[in-house]
Amino acid sequence: MNLPGSPFLSRDAGELCLDGHRLRDLATRFGTPLYVYSRRAMLAALAPYQRALAGRPHLVCYAVKANSNLAVLQTFAQAGCGFDIVSGGELARVLAAGGEASKVVFSGVGKTRDEMRQAIAAGVRCFNVESTAELEVLSEVAAGMGQRARVSLRVNPDVDAGTHPYISTGLKGNKFGVAHEQALATYRRAASLPGIEVVGIDCHIGSQITEVAPYLDALDRVLDLVEAIEAAGITLHHMDLGGGLGITYTDETPPGADTLIAALLAKIDARGHGHREVLFEPGRSLVGNAGVLLTEVMYLKPGEHKQFCIVDAAMNDLMRPALYEAYMGIVNTHERTEPGETWDVVGPVCESGDWLGRDRQLAVQPGDVLAVLSAGAYGMTMASNYNTRGRAAEVMVDGERVVLVREREKAADLFKLEKLVD
Repeated sequence: MNLPGSPFLSRDAGELCLDGHRLRDLATRFGTPLYVYSRRAMLAALAPYQRALAGRPHLVCYAVKANSNLAVLQTFAQAGCGFDIVSGGELARVLAAGGEASKVVFSGVGKTRDEMRQAIAAGVRCFNVESTAELEVLSEVAAGMGQRARVSLRVNPDVDAGTHPYISTGLKGNKFGVAHEQALATYRRAASLPGIEVVGIDCHIGSQITEVAPYLDALDRVLDLVEAIEAAGITLHHMDLGGGLGITYTDETPPGADTLIAALLAKIDARGHGHREVLFEPGRSLVGNAGVLLTEVMYLKPGEHKQFCIVDAAMNDLMRPALYEAYMGIVNTHERTEPGETWDVVGPVCESGDWLGRDRQLAVQPGDVLAVLSAGAYGMTMASNYNTRGRAAEVMVDGERVVLVREREKAADLFKLEKLVD
């Protein structure tokens, strides 16, 4: 069987292992639902980015929204990464994990004044500003603190990334960024504001992108703008080319990070911009195939039209299938010899949309532990407490070490901030 995440995901005598650790044993030890991550798989995914960028000014800023566990952030901080954040809470996480504020870029369309103050006080590297209105407010906040906020403008290049509409961000109809045709005027306004220091340009066209061509199309439009902006007398020190590189969930064949970056750098150099610092914001491609979600089979429910495999993980633990109809591989951690049957893998939440996989061929019995593959990104970060369900525990394996990096929530944890009416 071809398992996404190889060579860190493999079978040993029929038992599914992540980085050499038997997943069924981890489920027994820590309970289910359980997220398990491989630290070495994350670093292996980071390596081609760092190799491709070696020898030129650059910063790889891990996109915190993909997986914000402190141990994950610590892993990338220790590897020299910066961070792409979209909230004040994510900034607090980065700092708690040992990340440097000077390597943080603050993205997002709805930064509050309090978040701006927090980030300026911490000394973040720059704000990726997404509208003229935000620019005006940021200048006012920074000037009020006696500071100048360093900014790059996120430019919307109107390029179709060819991905799910919910995670496409570079089209005119998306909420993100400054329209390409308005960018020069917005840069002129930014340069005139007392609380703003222009330092770069930013572009991010979406997520789960599996082709190089959309990146190259967007880069051409960005470089056109860079030349126009500098001709207007505004200096740009860096280009932030975003993230969004996809992973293999089923049969996708995304380019390697080194292949993508080599193509982008070749175009940058050919157009005479090789001296500029380049930033990238990978998220899913660093952590997606480094993690799995383990869930125990509770009941098998045959039906006239459908057979249901009811497990203890639900849409509150893993939202992607319900939200995007995303396909994620599901396998039994214990390889059975009997023929498989067709099952819908569903959870206990009281919604018909509570499913993890439809029409899956599985040889399975109650008590078995299933692994939902490629669950390291946008799993735990999108989890909720719907139906007053505690969120899953998280474990990180690192060589021979197994570390519980987040305890399972208990019911009392979920309402400890609530008050009864006297």
